[in-house]
Amino acid sequence: MRRLIVFLLFLTVGLVVGMVITGRMRTIDEATASAPADVPQGRPALGSGQPLPDLTVIAERAVNAVTSITSTSTITTRLSEDPFYRFFYGDRMFEQQARNLGSGVIVSPDGYVVTNNHVVDIGGSRLQVSVILADKRELPAKIVGLDPQTDLAVLKVEATNLPTIPWGDSSKLKVAEWVLAIGNPFGVFSQTVTLGIVSATGRSVEGLGSYEAFIQTDAAINKGNSGGALINARGELVGINSAIYSETGGYQGIGLAVPSNLVRETMDALIRDGVVRRGTILGITLQAMTAPIAEQLGAPDARGVLVVRIDRRSRAAAAGLAPGDVIVAINDTTIEGASHFLRLLGKAEIGSTATVAIIRDGRRASLRIPVDEAVPSQRR
Repeated sequence: MRRLIVFLLFLTVGLVVGMVITGRMRTIDEATASAPADVPQGRPALGSGQPLPDLTVIAERAVNAVTSITSTSTITTRLSEDPFYRFFYGDRMFEQQARNLGSGVIVSPDGYVVTNNHVVDIGGSRLQVSVILADKRELPAKIVGLDPQTDLAVLKVEATNLPTIPWGDSSKLKVAEWVLAIGNPFGVFSQTVTLGIVSATGRSVEGLGSYEAFIQTDAAINKGNSGGALINARGELVGINSAIYSETGGYQGIGLAVPSNLVRETMDALIRDGVVRRGTILGITLQAMTAPIAEQLGAPDARGVLVVRIDRRSRAAAAGLAPGDVIVAINDTTIEGASHFLRLLGKAEIGSTATVAIIRDGRRASLRIPVDEAVPSQRR
């Protein structure tokens, strides 16, 4: 009888444990079966361990089209500005060499190279620029043209059958898209490749160019990377690395690149004319809009640009534009901000008349304002 009781007890415990385990397994199976319903079709769930795209082939091709650039010039300065020193020693001058390092991208097999204006235009006299190719050849470069407004420069070296990177359409870039930055950080680590994503597009940064709409990326960009290539996962050139935003002077995850579409426009103008000609409205001073300013002036939102001063003798004043006006559109295109307005105005035909929509005293009005020629970019 005792053995029978013990046997029945073990049998009961076994049945209970089996039911618990079966129930848990069923719960896990049901949860696993329902999980894919929340994941978009064709995309792995987070944590699935999907590897990053293989970018080795496109990187291998692209690095051959990225160059090192060295710019040197002679800076002449006085030994001293002190009148006492100059009285005894005279107005003596001395010369010193200025040197700058950067990167560039070969954009044509016959030797056109795009880089940043600040890599090349270092001031002084007797400016000399040389380009070091991936195969270690160092070639003297001629400056075709400079455009400080977009921080771009075009160089020309005497060579043929050079490797290039195909152009990409920067307007199609999406946030979180993979990109590679290629350049020569610190002028030492040639053909360095760093990986990141597009952090934002259409960035405007005060002091970094009036006509810019930067691509922001977290791919590592350091001193010496300026003028290098930003390419997408298809191996297409989508930007020219231009600057970093940093509080320390080193890489902090915010790199800025000039979009390829703007690069092509600027490059074509520099090769064709040696300068870039843009439209503008002379005699006005503009300020970026903010929400408090918009509320104070009766504007619907903070888009547009505020006219803070105007020359009464200008053609814009004669057309009716006045301080306090908020320009919200030009030629039927809504203005997002100050740099956007300057880009749209820059593309307007010089000598034409632009239709400008404004907000004045909370009411919308339209003006016809002549388009003047902005100060052209530098010719070399």
